[in-house]
Amino acid sequence: MSSKTNHHHHHINGHDSIPPPCPHLADFCSRNGTKPFHLLQNCLRIKPPHGRASIRRDPSEIPRCGACGVSSVPRIYACVTCATISCHAPPEPSHAAAHAASMAPGHEISVDVDRAELFCCACRDYVYDRDFDAAVVLSSKANNIHSNVNSDNLRKKRRIVEYRPWLPDIHERVLVNNNSSVLNFVEDRPWGLRGLNNLGNTCFMNSVLQALLHTPPLRNYFLSDRHNRYYCQQKKSGNENGVVGGKRSNGGDGHGGKGLRLCLACDMDAMFSAVFSGNPVPYSPAKFLYSWWQHAANLASYEQQDAHEFFISMLDGIHEKVEKDRHKTHGLGHGDCCIAHRVFSGILRSDVMCTACGFTSTKYDPCVDISLDLEPYLGSSAKSMSLKTHSCNGEVDCTNSSQNGGISTLIGCLDRFTRPERLGSDQKFFCQQCQVRQESLKQMSIRKLPLVSCFHIKRFEHSSIRKMSRKVDRYLQFPFSLDMAPYLSSSILRSRFGNRIFPFDGDEADASNEMSSEFELFAVVTHTGKLDSGHYVTYLRLSNQWYKCDDSWITQVNENIVRAAQGYMMFYVQKMLYYKAGEKQVAQ
Repeated sequence: MSSKTNHHHHHINGHDSIPPPCPHLADFCSRNGTKPFHLLQNCLRIKPPHGRASIRRDPSEIPRCGACGVSSVPRIYACVTCATISCHAPPEPSHAAAHAASMAPGHEISVDVDRAELFCCACRDYVYDRDFDAAVVLSSKANNIHSNVNSDNLRKKRRIVEYRPWLPDIHERVLVNNNSSVLNFVEDRPWGLRGLNNLGNTCFMNSVLQALLHTPPLRNYFLSDRHNRYYCQQKKSGNENGVVGGKRSNGGDGHGGKGLRLCLACDMDAMFSAVFSGNPVPYSPAKFLYSWWQHAANLASYEQQDAHEFFISMLDGIHEKVEKDRHKTHGLGHGDCCIAHRVFSGILRSDVMCTACGFTSTKYDPCVDISLDLEPYLGSSAKSMSLKTHSCNGEVDCTNSSQNGGISTLIGCLDRFTRPERLGSDQKFFCQQCQVRQESLKQMSIRKLPLVSCFHIKRFEHSSIRKMSRKVDRYLQFPFSLDMAPYLSSSILRSRFGNRIFPFDGDEADASNEMSSEFELFAVVTHTGKLDSGHYVTYLRLSNQWYKCDDSWITQVNENIVRAAQGYMMFYVQKMLYYKAGEKQVAQ
């Protein structure tokens, strides 16, 4: 394939720009319009499940070159004008190019019979046409795919947010200078880095709170007084005429008096005020712990709890309280919700495909994190790989599948999460096209990325077969920079249908989508010890330097210490929102 074709493919997949138009294709379309492309729909064949499109007049047809009679060369093309079959196998002479040269103008455009992609025999390169690509994709979806959402969603685009750095004008500079106070830094620590006292087996809470306190969009929300605890409590008590912008005290309880309803968001507001006050003395989040106990009564004890369970419960508590106060419900993952879900909520897409006919049922579900299985420990045989590929999902016997050895990677876990998985014979789904229960393939993808992606690693296994639970202490490699583009629904659908100029699910043709798929790691929650007894610690990345938050103890560490840690929860923020504030700028 020529370098020009590779360049085209790079642009298509990267959404950089549309490939330059081919003069022969433009001439062909001006002469014939789109009718020849729509006629090809009758010859379109899709091999289930989710196979790529091919062109065949008869499903059993074996195309052969009309000049040499071979069918096994790299590429076989059919002339769109006269349907002549020709081969093209560089560096050998091209019969497709010879056919175009020997005919009158208009025979330069052909179609790859095995990939259903347009090819210019004169340019000897792949070319792209929106009408043709739309005809291929839409016809294949109409024949084999059913979705529980309207097809218009294919063309919906996410709201484009243009990022521009803030540059204060003269008036704003005066306001900042007249209304600012100097913060007292302790031991050259970044602003807001403060230890949290352990209140009795509460390291699970402290580790998650440290990550949330330094989540950029969440931090900016509370420090800009978007949730004022005094106004919130005044509103709840029915006194709308109280002080709205009261002076914020450092470490106030945020409840404003006895008898008022508890609010986790108010306690978060009080905690942000205390932690970012400059006070170096470790803070005790007792008020927040009490409020959380009221929300999650089943977890109210001084026993060690799971950090991931606390994270989900806490976000749910903030969401539930805020939504009750608003007296209206918002759908998760759509940006119009409480701050917890505006920051962490994304949308997952689930495709279940019939292996017999290719019929696909699609569902969308909101999520605030993604739980990932560790890659199976393969040992030394390929046989073990085939036997253990889908182990450790739910309650299965995982004792032999995930030994305390081997290395997993976060990239490998994400690949496994979005890989098509064959469902068992006991999980057959009713195919609306076959009208019977059929075996199927299930594939997950990410429809919408959140501002902050939280990845939870399933280190605690529960086996109903052996009636036991255990912790997996295997090492996990995780990158400091992560590109989520390969796991987006648009990327997975594009690989399913081939290179097309077509707006797939969640697809955008602008650079903002490409920016939003790049993430930076800023917090890692780790767990050491056994299943029933262990300790949680958080590593924070502030001013491009790593700090270990072990309850009330804060120490600066090398990044190699972080890489060697046993990651349990990883927090990534979109790169456009990540600031290396302490990184010195060197003038060139």
